[in-house]
Amino acid sequence: MLSQYKTVSQWGSAEIVIKKSRFIGQARQVESEEEAIAFIESVKKEYWNATHNCSAYMIGERDQIQKASDDGEPSGTAGKPILEVIRQQGLKNVVVVVTRYFGGILLGAGGLIRAYTDGAVAGIAAAGPVCRKLHQDIHVSIDYTWLGKVENELRNRGTLLGETQFTDKVTLMCRPLAEEADPFILWMTDLTQGQAEIRKGEASYVDHHDI
Repeated sequence: MLSQYKTVSQWGSAEIVIKKSRFIGQARQVESEEEAIAFIESVKKEYWNATHNCSAYMIGERDQIQKASDDGEPSGTAGKPILEVIRQQGLKNVVVVVTRYFGGILLGAGGLIRAYTDGAVAGIAAAGPVCRKLHQDIHVSIDYTWLGKVENELRNRGTLLGETQFTDKVTLMCRPLAEEADPFILWMTDLTQGQAEIRKGEASYVDHHDI
């Protein structure tokens, strides 16, 4: 798994008007090609009376799934420019749909490329780019006498925390960056003088908006 990658937040939409044609750009974070196709179909259903619903998506750690659709526009004037925006912005696991309502004025091939590029950029900006970073769940069980000191040190360290469980001991769900997991365990062992029970859980991505 990648330690981090850039994508978009869950969903965003923005509209621009170029020579009386309306272009509605939408972007969404997806985990699979099936999710991307489902989103495209949902947009087509919502904007069933649009002139075109052009789309592109890029999925996978190595961008191994890349698809683009001109949806009736001249070849290479819609889907490919949308895909190029995704690539240029360095995004992964993203689907973008740009819907067009024809306004009666022909734009020409160059105009279409610029319009669909701008529509894709607007949709992505509306969704809000985020950096997804891989975090490692680490369960730390301690006696109650350690709780105040450990919580204070975790706050000072800026460690992301999950749910805390209170039984005969306190179990803290600590979520450091995956690449910092082993140093974190050593630090926690030293902090608690070896009295903490520490075990690794799952690794998962967390969206960070400070990019």
